[in-house]
Amino acid sequence: MVVDTFHLFPETMEFLKEIEDFYGFKAEVFAAEGVPIGDKAAYDKKYGADLWKENIEEYDRVCKVEPFQRGLKTLSTNCMINGRTRWQGFERAWIDLFENAPIGGGLAKCNPLAYWTLEDTFDYIAKYEVPHHPLHAKGYPSIGDAKDTIPIPEDGSTKFVDLKFEGDKTAWLDYASERKGRFVGLANADGSTKTECGIHVNGAERTWERDLWVAGESKVKKLESVDAAIEVKKSGKPSVMVVYAPWCQFSQKMEEEYEKFAAEFGDQYDIYSFRGDEEREFVQANLNTQSFPTVNVIKADGTAVKYESEVRTVEAFKSFVDATL
Repeated sequence: MVVDTFHLFPETMEFLKEIEDFYGFKAEVFAAEGVPIGDKAAYDKKYGADLWKENIEEYDRVCKVEPFQRGLKTLSTNCMINGRTRWQGFERAWIDLFENAPIGGGLAKCNPLAYWTLEDTFDYIAKYEVPHHPLHAKGYPSIGDAKDTIPIPEDGSTKFVDLKFEGDKTAWLDYASERKGRFVGLANADGSTKTECGIHVNGAERTWERDLWVAGESKVKKLESVDAAIEVKKSGKPSVMVVYAPWCQFSQKMEEEYEKFAAEFGDQYDIYSFRGDEEREFVQANLNTQSFPTVNVIKADGTAVKYESEVRTVEAFKSFVDATL
């Protein structure tokens, strides 16, 4: 099973085809939800080309965790075989060959290489002439997304070519050095260095952000589709609309004030919310949205007038609406 085909090196997908041919199987590929496999333009349109810069946890959810969990369910998987090893660093230092599924149901994990070093892996590749990733010959000990994976050392002087090492192999083979070239320049929300994409983080599938202004619990009227947002613009009725992303800390911070605003003035004009992070092209073209949250006053002629201030209080919203309408 393969996930996320939008930020991988081209060599990775080519290598997948080589592996399929060599071992005689067909891989199941799962991409971000609602996007055709390999269609980067469609991914950018739906989720935004810079999602990984805006919020790395949300990027991981969209491109890694959700497709992975969906793949497990689709394939009725009860045991996952993977290549994690204790040699890869402290976060994996105590994994066992087999991890039982949690009581009550869940996924068991088989880690056949748990006690191998990276040198053991390359020794095995050389002895049995196992197909291996072509980027090893270009200086990459471990391969992740093209956007944040680099050779180690960066000059590419260490490489694995024709089943043998060239250069100083200790740069790759020392303890916990294998993945040094991964997640370069990325940090977690708490500021810590990023070392995992989320797939192997316990409970990752349960950490997705709650939505904001939840329908049935909020005075804010939630627009569930692009068509609904278009209808608001066409209605001829003045209104207020926030375009938001549930994972955006600034959207989260303004939720309470915008809710108070709706509670106090919702009888004077309709006050809406529209989730825009999965409809990037539409909100950029129609709702002045380059970042989240974006508040617009929708005038009677359908014009969306953007609230430019970062002061997001009931009083500030009311003053802007009064001045605009």
